Amino acid sequence: MPAQYDTNTTASELVNDYKSIIQGKTILITGASPGSLGGYYAQNIANASPACIILAGRNITKLKQCTEEIQAESPNVNIRTLKLDLSSLQGTRDAAAEIVDNWNDIPVIDVLVNNAGIMAPDYGVSVDGFESQFATNHLGPFIFTNLIMKKILKSTSPRIVMVASDGHRLSPLRFDDYNFDEGKTYDKWVAYGQSKTANMLMALSLANKLSMKHGLLAFSLHPGVILTNLGSHLDWDDVDAKGLWSTDRRLGNAEGWKTSFDFKAPERGVATHFYASFDPLIKSHNGAYLIDSHIADPLVDTLKPWATSDFEAERLWRLSEKLVGEDFPY
Repeated sequence: MPAQYDTNTTASELVNDYKSIIQGKTILITGASPGSLGGYYAQNIANASPACIILAGRNITKLKQCTEEIQAESPNVNIRTLKLDLSSLQGTRDAAAEIVDNWNDIPVIDVLVNNAGIMAPDYGVSVDGFESQFATNHLGPFIFTNLIMKKILKSTSPRIVMVASDGHRLSPLRFDDYNFDEGKTYDKWVAYGQSKTANMLMALSLANKLSMKHGLLAFSLHPGVILTNLGSHLDWDDVDAKGLWSTDRRLGNAEGWKTSFDFKAPERGVATHFYASFDPLIKSHNGAYLIDSHIADPLVDTLKPWATSDFEAERLWRLSEKLVGEDFPY
């Protein structure tokens, strides 16, 4: 196994390196649909003989299409689908209950990849009244992960992966105004940044709370800038790109003076998903943020202190418990 991977590492390379680790494992991927990073991840992992791939998403038609595409190349792979609407706390609870109470043939989930999310929509709130990105990107994954935790902790090598972003640079957690004064001060990029910071802090909390007693590993990651359906509603050539760079300049981020994006192909973009899910050499860095299939270096990579703070992680955990109305006292 190579000592070091980099931005050019591909998913297929890592599947080959981790094949013996992936074999026989059950992996749950949220946000798996055709043309998404979750879909690419599932397609690649099918080549390594997992016990089961669980595809979770809010659109059953897209889940079935993704399943068909995977089985066209890997006809013997076992795939299950799960309707999961992370924008709704009740919908998320229902999906978790389906796994825990009804899926008796799947007693263990070895790896959970919280890949689903939304990016920079116009202001809106969830059915529960939370800003849409905070609801879908954080509160949904928070309660879903915790409600299926009993099956994750039955694994002999449990891992949870939070797909975050270097967009966390755009905002720390706005603990007293996560809803942007009911939209009056809303900036879609700042809101996106807040939700991605939340992903990183959640991984850190999970590592802090569950590593010692249960051996859980949890990591967050930035996959890179990839043209998938996540950003299909955005104008990357003009308005939305300029809005992002303007926000960066206002915050003093180096990214604000860019004039183009360094896009990755999906095969490279999903590589860090595999690194976070299976690399055996990063256990001593539990809770870390990963980029380009390595542990992020704050001297080189975009990495803000508000997203790596144990104090902020615990604050967010307690706020999240309050907002979803349930405590998870590990």
